[in-house]
Amino acid sequence: MNPNTPPEELTGDLEIGKPYTEAAGIPAVVKSFEHVLQGTGLARGWKALVNLNQKDGFDCPSCAWPDPDGQRSSVAEYCESGAKAVADEVMTKHTASPVLFQRYSVAELLEKNDLWLGQQGRLTQPLILRPGATHYTPISWTDAFQLIGNQLNALDSPDEAIFYTSGRTSNEAAFLYQLFVRMFGTNNMPDCSNMCHESTSVALAETLGLGKASVKYDDYEKADVIMIIGQNPGTNAPRMLTPLEQAKRNGCKIIAVNPLHEAGLLAFKYPQSVRDVLFGGEKLTDLFLQVRINSDLALMKAMCKILLEEEKAAPGKVLDQNFIKQYTAGYDAFVKSLDHFDLGELAAQCGLTVGQIQEAVDLFKYTPKLIICWAMGLTQHRNAVDTINEVINLLLLKGSIGIEGGGASPIRGHSNVQGDRTMGIWEKPKPEFLDSLQRVFNFEPPRQHGYDTVAAVQAMHEGKAKVFFGMGGNFSMAVSDTNYTAEALKKCKLTVHVSTKLNRSHLIHGETALILPCLGRTDRDRQATGEQFISCESTTGVVAQSHGVLDPISTHLKSEVAIVAELAKATLNGKSTVDWDSLSGNYDLIRDLIEQTIPGFDKYNEQVRKPGGFYIPNGPRVRTFKTKDGKAHFTINTPTQHELQPGELLLMTVRSHDQFNTTVYGNDDRYRGIYNERRVLFMNSDDIANLGLQEKQVVDLHSQYGGQQRTAHRFIVVPYSIPRGCTAAYFPETNVLIPIDSVAEKSHTPTSKSIIVTVTPTN
Repeated sequence: MNPNTPPEELTGDLEIGKPYTEAAGIPAVVKSFEHVLQGTGLARGWKALVNLNQKDGFDCPSCAWPDPDGQRSSVAEYCESGAKAVADEVMTKHTASPVLFQRYSVAELLEKNDLWLGQQGRLTQPLILRPGATHYTPISWTDAFQLIGNQLNALDSPDEAIFYTSGRTSNEAAFLYQLFVRMFGTNNMPDCSNMCHESTSVALAETLGLGKASVKYDDYEKADVIMIIGQNPGTNAPRMLTPLEQAKRNGCKIIAVNPLHEAGLLAFKYPQSVRDVLFGGEKLTDLFLQVRINSDLALMKAMCKILLEEEKAAPGKVLDQNFIKQYTAGYDAFVKSLDHFDLGELAAQCGLTVGQIQEAVDLFKYTPKLIICWAMGLTQHRNAVDTINEVINLLLLKGSIGIEGGGASPIRGHSNVQGDRTMGIWEKPKPEFLDSLQRVFNFEPPRQHGYDTVAAVQAMHEGKAKVFFGMGGNFSMAVSDTNYTAEALKKCKLTVHVSTKLNRSHLIHGETALILPCLGRTDRDRQATGEQFISCESTTGVVAQSHGVLDPISTHLKSEVAIVAELAKATLNGKSTVDWDSLSGNYDLIRDLIEQTIPGFDKYNEQVRKPGGFYIPNGPRVRTFKTKDGKAHFTINTPTQHELQPGELLLMTVRSHDQFNTTVYGNDDRYRGIYNERRVLFMNSDDIANLGLQEKQVVDLHSQYGGQQRTAHRFIVVPYSIPRGCTAAYFPETNVLIPIDSVAEKSHTPTSKSIIVTVTPTN
């Protein structure tokens, strides 16, 4: 076994069933309750679920899909994935107490798989792994903070420290965290956005002046056409299926673009609808385009070419010429650039016919009410930024930005990952934000850009960074090039993880390692001035409050806000004028400081207390584009083709229906018909035959990059509906195949969705 990666053993119980043709329904409800009741008592589990995503409850710790602006279901305003995330947090039947770490050494824990690690329950006390020790042992909070402060202050430069943030962190904790880090003297603040939607942020900032969605929740129900590209809502954002179903019933047409057939793209059975339960779910997709992996840019460009031809045939009826003239720049150059591309060649690159693309364009050519949604299927390729730019080109042609029922809709994958960026968690802060910090807090923030996630790993590996502090997440498993990342963490003098549960990153450690247990979203947060609430920002820019409803599992847990405040006190040694104790004792005071520092948060404490929260300002939503010239920009982008040699396949990583990011809830992926196993390789049947393989054969995957071969061992071949030359396997097991420096241009996001591999039988 490689000690840097999860165990490679197979369960030996793989069952392959028929993939689902619709998502949700009664099975989803049953699975939700099953998962909750397995880990906790009925009363505690029920109390958590009935308060989940309610206006006076707590925000789901899973995805960043927005809550309905108006009425919400009082029975189940959550999805199966959200219920599983909450079940993991409220678990009481098992706890990862010091007894667990007394029983198992770090080496023994490394032999366990990620599912087993997560099933050990909530962490209950601060723990330390001292130099040369084999077991984690308890440590007091006071000693832990003093140790961290001493290590940070012993560095030759603040830039030798890395401060990572997971998307789970609240607005209040994130703001305080970035304030402390900048007062310490560095912008080394990589976050999980670097690995998922950074390409989106870069592209939207270039073209629209703001790296966020331009739609509101209600726009979905008002759209005439919704195009879903590189996203699997049934697994990754199941609550999105509800407004999609409503849109369909309002007459909306839905186009799905994906290399894999996914249940959530086909139909949705709303479990609270008697009609759906008795007569079947709503058919969602009107047109499914099964494209080759990473051919989306070519598809968008082909659609743009067809739109221009349609405009010539019906002048003024297809393109929004008034919008283009008044609000955009670069149109003429963009139109001219399209002459360099042949429509037939673009279609062939996608694996489609011109007729199929024409059929898609016919659905939206006469309406501007077009929403395009996307997720990691677009963002994790080398040309990701260009691909998203081409999506925006299409929307600009139609005048679909800044109208009801139209717009750009990236689907963020982690609750409050967008809020963290709004609060200043970014390695490349804008000068105006730093100026605002200087004005409010009377200190000179560092101006030099810090390390993003990939650069942070490289810095640790090269000895340029010696302390790693992780605010949530499972860093070693989330980042590409698993072995390289593990080696980097092991070279640190100190690694610290603020966590709710045990994960593999706690076991891939520096010379000294700390685990600091924190409160979760479900936990009541009692501080000096009484019970506190936090706030989060959804993928559509709604900021709302979140109240914990359950008593914490342990009296030793601290809130993330309290942890940051104590860390600042122990590290800054009175050099700061900030009253950290007052801020950790009353979160209203933090929100007052956010209001003074960040535009759009006027009367923050008043607005966030309104049921459902408030939308923060969004320029593109009102056709205000904060680019250099105040215009939305057409861009010129060139599709790239993956030239595969005989025997090569293009691999994309995917998540199963039984996981959220790196958190694994079980070994089933029932929507795809997979049961009792995660180490599977989805392949086209013709590719299986041509490579001389068989169904259920065990194989190894190999990637070649820079003269080095990387191997992921022991995967089971599963025939599936996927284009020839393409294949898919689960994340994070295949992260080992992705070189640390294989990243998207401009955004530096790992290329997790386009890995050239070969497949050989396991010896």
